[in-house]
This record gives sequence, C-alpha cells and structure tokens, in this order.
Amino acid sequence: MAAAVARPRTTRAARRTFWEEVRRALPLYLLISPTFILLGIFNYYPAFMALYRSLFSWDIGGEATYIGLQNFVTMANDQVFRLSLWNVFQMTLAAVVIVLTVPVFVAEAIYRLGSQRAQYWYRILVIFPVVIPGVVHILIWQFFYESRLGLVNQLLRLIGFSGAAISWLGNPDVVVYAIIFSHFPFVGGVTVLIYLAGLQAIPNEIRDAAEVDGATGWTQVRTIDLAYLAGQIKLVVVLAIIGELQAFGYVLVMSGGGPANASMVPGLWLYTNLVQFGKVGYASAIGVFLFAIIMVLTIINLRFIKSANY
Repeated sequence: MAAAVARPRTTRAARRTFWEEVRRALPLYLLISPTFILLGIFNYYPAFMALYRSLFSWDIGGEATYIGLQNFVTMANDQVFRLSLWNVFQMTLAAVVIVLTVPVFVAEAIYRLGSQRAQYWYRILVIFPVVIPGVVHILIWQFFYESRLGLVNQLLRLIGFSGAAISWLGNPDVVVYAIIFSHFPFVGGVTVLIYLAGLQAIPNEIRDAAEVDGATGWTQVRTIDLAYLAGQIKLVVVLAIIGELQAFGYVLVMSGGGPANASMVPGLWLYTNLVQFGKVGYASAIGVFLFAIIMVLTIINLRFIKSANY
C-alpha cells in the first residue's frame, strides 16, 4: 500500500523537475527557436506541400483537381521516367563503386606517407579542387567531349583510332557512360578526407599488435583498416546514393538530358515537368517517389551494413 502511494508522488516530482528544467532552459529554447521556425518554413513546409500536391492534377496557371494516386500511375507508364531510372541506377552503381575504391587507396597512400609535412600538403592538394565551381568542371569536360576539337577525339586520332572519334554527348548509346567518366580521376577530395580521418583514428596499439603477429601491408589494410572504416564507408555510400538520385544540375549542363532523353535522370525529369511543362502535380509526385527511394535505400544501408564494434 505504501509503495502504491509513493508512486504518484514520485511521478509528480519527476514532472515538477522536468518543468523546472524547461523553465530554466527557456532562454535557450527561445534562442534556437528562429532556426527551427525557418527550417519549418523553408524545408519542411515545401516537403509536405509536395506530398499534398502530388495528389492533384495542377498545371501552373490552372486550377488544382484532386486525382488521388493518378500521378503515380502516370509515372509508372512514363517511358521517359523509366529510362531516367535506368540511367540513374547506372550512375549510382558507378558512384558507389568509385567511392569504395579509388578514394580508399588514395587515403591509404596519404596515411602511410612517412612525413607529416608531406601528408599535410597532399591533403591540401586533394581538397583544393573543391574550391573550383562545379560548372567549370562540367564545361571543361564538355570541351573534352567536343566532336571536332575536343581533347578526347584529338587523342584518339593521334594514336590512330580516328574511327572511335564520335560525338560523345550526342550519341544515345554512350552519353551516360561519358557523363560517368567525366568524374575522372574519381578521387573525391571530401571522401578521401573522411577515409583519412577514419584511418588516423585507429589506435596505434592495434597496428603494433598486428605487426607483432606478422600482419603487414595488404593484410593490415584488409583486416584492420577496412574493418575500422566501416562507419565511414556507410556514410560515403549513403551520401553517394542520395547525391546521385537527387542530381540533375550536372546532367542539365552537360547534356540537357539528351540526345532524345537518352541521358535523362529523375531529378532532371522533375525539373523539366515543373519548369518547362508547368506540371506541378506530376513533378511533385516524382519528388515524393525519389524521397521514398532515398529513404528506403538509406534505411537498408544503415540497418544491414553493420559497423564493426571494437
């Protein structure tokens, strides 16, 4: 009986303590409230409105008509959208393979340099291209792929492969692969630094013990480095997937989605339907679909690609 009486008192005391803590922290809540208000207005409200508008047939300048899931049915039968999904699948697969290979080897090479000063300067060299606007990179590769004067075709003619000199961004069969290859040399400065930070966080005792056991070189990389980099690998894979599924600016500038929609991606098809065709409802449905795909892939990656526990 005494325990039954004491329990409500304990609950009331806990509530009183909670509200006292809230009251004491009220100035801090007021201080951060503008940030969350602005996030709600400019981030969350548009997202919820996109979900709402995806259920309507609404062209810019016209009236919105509720059609339920018809936009998603139209999307399933849209040949251009299907092609864009295949294209973005290839680009995403290539991006995942790239971030799991070249940046890892570059990070390992920098980490194993004997001089701290050399490591510092190589980190600078790796991250320096990030300060260059992305559109500059795109325009340079556009010039490289130019059919008559482009560097790629000039090199092919120089070594005797004139027949292979084609319009790389004008050929539906190769345009997607040309866009993928335009990320050469596939290093990715931020990705390298993420991996390098993971390598530097490995305790020296682990490496010393491995060397005592005779593990050196590739054996250490396979059994220690890759195991400790599981968290970083998970992060960069998620970022690569999200980046490729959302990307459209790179393709828009590089090829415009052409020729004949051969390099179309979902983000660019969303942009085209909204800006060129004025189909707000259908564009919102594409955005909701992309959000769902990104959410599912992220959850799968976070739940089933387990980090090593040490």
